[in-house]
Formats: sequence, structure tokens, C-alpha cells
Amino acid sequence: MNRKTVAEFYRRLAEANPHPETELESVNDYTLLVAVVLSAQATDAGVNKATRALFAQVDTPAKMVALGLDGLKQHIRTIGLFNTKAKNVIALSQALIDEHAGCVPPDREALEKLPGVGRKTANVVMNVAFGAETFAVDTHIFRVGNRTGLAKGKTVLAVEKRLDAVTPAPFRVHAHHWLILHGRYVCKARKPECWRCIEIDLCAFKPKTPPPVAKPAKE
Repeated sequence: MNRKTVAEFYRRLAEANPHPETELESVNDYTLLVAVVLSAQATDAGVNKATRALFAQVDTPAKMVALGLDGLKQHIRTIGLFNTKAKNVIALSQALIDEHAGCVPPDREALEKLPGVGRKTANVVMNVAFGAETFAVDTHIFRVGNRTGLAKGKTVLAVEKRLDAVTPAPFRVHAHHWLILHGRYVCKARKPECWRCIEIDLCAFKPKTPPPVAKPAKE
């Protein structure tokens, strides 16, 4: 896509959803970090279901450490890879206490040093908690970037860097939310719903998926 097309691509997303937000539920920066760690290879809906009761009683690193590994597992056992994730959450909570006075650091490098926190998780926290212009590339954004031609790349990092390079200033803070939601609900993996896509004339994907054929009503 050229610069003008990219700007129009984002303009349409912004018009359709002026204030996009993460679908992960949290009560503060710390619980956001925990939720994002838990969301790896899991759905936001599944994480939310597991963490509502947890975050009602545990909203600081100290409370999480006090809850303990077994207590945490009881809350998140419905989430995939919960054993490993529980260990990471307890460990990162202790690290926040020991190294950051119990606060989530507003720094990507510091976040990536925490147990269980990779680049994507750090980017999400930096964007949602601190308003940083970061691009957290998950499977949805990787697909949308390549399929539409907005940001092509063979790796997640390549797509992230391309998005960083082409996304205009007015759209940078919300860009990754728009793209995730677009990939989750419209530009789906198996069968993109091109017939209702606001970007259909800008998108490089061919052939466009036609609308489903309505079944005739039974007489």
C-alpha cells in the first residue's frame, strides 16, 4: 500500500470505532500485565472468565505472592498452559516487588526481563497502560498485515517494524487494537468476511470471499 492508501485504511477503522479498547478485563496496570501473560495461546473471553474472581481479591503483586502458586492455579486452571503461566505470574510478581517497588515499569526492556513476558506482551502493556505507540503483533495482526498488504513480513517482528514505519501519527496509539479487532471479527483466518469489510476496495487479498448464500425458506 502507498502512503495515501494506508492513511485511508486507518481512517476507516477510526471512523467505525473511534475509541477501541482491549477486550481483556483488568482493574489496574498490574492486573493488565497478568491478564496479557495469561492470554498467550488463549482467548480473551476465556481469560476474562477465569480472572474476574481472581482480580476481585488479588490486584497487587504482594497479594498474588500471598495467594501462592496453588491458590493461583485454582483460579486459572481453565486456561491453557495454566501450570507454566501460574509459575510465571508468581515469579513476575515477586520480581516487581524486588526490583520495581511493586509497580509495573513503563519501559519495554524492563518488562521483557520479567518471567513470562515477551515482546508482544510488553508492547500491549506499554500501549494500554502507558499510551505508548507500540504495535503488539499477534496472529490476527500478522494475518491482516500480510493479507491486506498493509504490512507484509515473514516474521512477527518484520510485520511490527513495517507497521511502525507506515502507520501515520494520528493512528499510531490505537492501530494495534483496530487491527486485532478487524482480524478477530472480519478478516478471519479460515474465511474472511470480505462482503462486509470496510476495507474491501483497499485490500490486496484475492479472491474476495462472497457472502453466504441464504438457504431457501421451507414451504
